[in-house]
Amino acid sequence: MRHDLQPNERVSITMEPNGVAQVRMIRADKMNALDPDMFAALQDAGRALYDMPGLRCVVLAGEGRSFCAGLDMGSMAQTGRHRETPLTERTHGNANGPQQVAMQWRKLPVPVIAAVHGVCFGGGLQVASGADIRVVAPDARLAVMEMKWGLVPDMAGYALWRGTVRDDMLRELTYTNREFSGEEGQRLGFVTLLDADPLARAHALAAEIALHNPEAVRAAKHLFNRHRELDEATVLLAESELQAGLIGRPNQFEAVASQMQRRKPNFTDPD
Repeated sequence: MRHDLQPNERVSITMEPNGVAQVRMIRADKMNALDPDMFAALQDAGRALYDMPGLRCVVLAGEGRSFCAGLDMGSMAQTGRHRETPLTERTHGNANGPQQVAMQWRKLPVPVIAAVHGVCFGGGLQVASGADIRVVAPDARLAVMEMKWGLVPDMAGYALWRGTVRDDMLRELTYTNREFSGEEGQRLGFVTLLDADPLARAHALAAEIALHNPEAVRAAKHLFNRHRELDEATVLLAESELQAGLIGRPNQFEAVASQMQRRKPNFTDPD
């Protein structure tokens, strides 16, 4: 049976029996645009997921016609004058509040898959970019939108796109804020997989990931989050340390046994 966690006005979380959680933005009438309540709800969802027992993978999606239309400029204009916390203050580790809304998906210990359809502009694109994997409809409309409003991407986009999106194309898209399709986004590095039904594909992929040793999956994500910033020797040592912590544990034995016996594995979730 599915377990629906208590939703708020902006975000719902549904946990499937296989350990896959679906996080869905539910402001469909505004194409899930980011207003202060949506920022707060997404941060709450990230905190709830971080220590959630049995969590194996997360699918991040938007209700209605679009994934996320970016900032709700009308709402942000109303509240921006009264901002109490400066953007330069690090309120969430290495990030401020808006940055955390995108970075938290990268910081979660399990893989996150974004299912993107319809519009995915500005802050919405940065939220999707925080996921490990982005499954996008070919005809989805994407844009680095901030220059339209006289701003720069500042919801962790520069950190998340580094090493993924070709630098000169990212500059062109940022300077011009032109729209591009899911198909073009895949060529540029914004998109991992194209699918006409991104939500179904994302769930199928999440279910496949959930069948693997959850300790090994978490260790792999930990390495992915560190390897670009570390020197070669440190990466090599990190591989060895994490591998040594996996070999011989019950879940690793179960992975081998289930393969040899050609059956579904029965893993114990990490503490």
